Amino acid sequence: MSMTKLPKLPSIRDLIRIYNLRAKQQLSQNFLMDKNITDKIVHLAGLELENSLCVEVGPGPGLLTRSILDKGAKNVVAVEKDPRFVPTLEQLQDASNGRFGVVLGDMLEIDHGEIVRRGLSLESNADKHIEAFDHVHLLGNLPFSVATPLLIQWLHLLTARQGIFTSPNVTMSLMFQKEVGLRIVAPASNTERGRLSVVAQSICDAFKIYGVPSSSFVPRPKVDGMVVQLRPLAKPLLKSSLGTLEHVVRFSFMKRRKMLARIFKDWDPKHIALLEECEIDPTLRPQDVTTEKFCNLAQLIEQRGIQLPQ
Repeated sequence: MSMTKLPKLPSIRDLIRIYNLRAKQQLSQNFLMDKNITDKIVHLAGLELENSLCVEVGPGPGLLTRSILDKGAKNVVAVEKDPRFVPTLEQLQDASNGRFGVVLGDMLEIDHGEIVRRGLSLESNADKHIEAFDHVHLLGNLPFSVATPLLIQWLHLLTARQGIFTSPNVTMSLMFQKEVGLRIVAPASNTERGRLSVVAQSICDAFKIYGVPSSSFVPRPKVDGMVVQLRPLAKPLLKSSLGTLEHVVRFSFMKRRKMLARIFKDWDPKHIALLEECEIDPTLRPQDVTTEKFCNLAQLIEQRGIQLPQ
């Protein structure tokens, strides 16, 4: 048997029945049950598996995890908040030939050092630093209720090169509610464009890699899913702190149907000049402004110490 192929295991449906695992609505849990879909997601994610650390968020019963391991990943760490899934994940850990480890905790609060230490404790590793990995892949079927806060947190860590994002190469392949995924990838002048579009695209190239119908999840959610991949730009457009850019775009998109001239006039008429300095047409609506020009505007506002309205 290939060391990169898992042995035959009970089906996810059988494990859910055996351990009486029901999705918790309060945790926004929806399980993927079709391995053809998880295999497709992993294939389209284009994992660079040589000397890489794969970090999966919210594995649940572990179907996506199986696809990652079957692809040949040698270093996989799953972060799971719900302790009910520990038995199924430990079974997968035992079958992985030392390639898979589990960290129990909330990804919004966990010390990333714990993830790195778990990855370095896997049998194929002897080094003791995150630099031991040439690439970090962050993957997950994210609970829809916390997907956006998780992404914002990770973008802040990426700009600061902290936690698992100290790696020189980081790729995020993440499941979002379709509506949120469309916002993340929306270019200028797209009706879906919003705050999240600009913030994500200021430091990452963001694009759709796979659409997942709601019928593929158990229980079935009211909306479809969408897997988005984010890869850090070689030259980030962000020129201010990410917090300043967030404030600028939040302020602008609060009145997204208005022209920027009206939005800035309502704030303070003298600040319309900021738009002109950044070569932003004041007759545009926020969704029509490019990410680069929003970044230039945020940089100018930060440099001058201008306080935006709350």
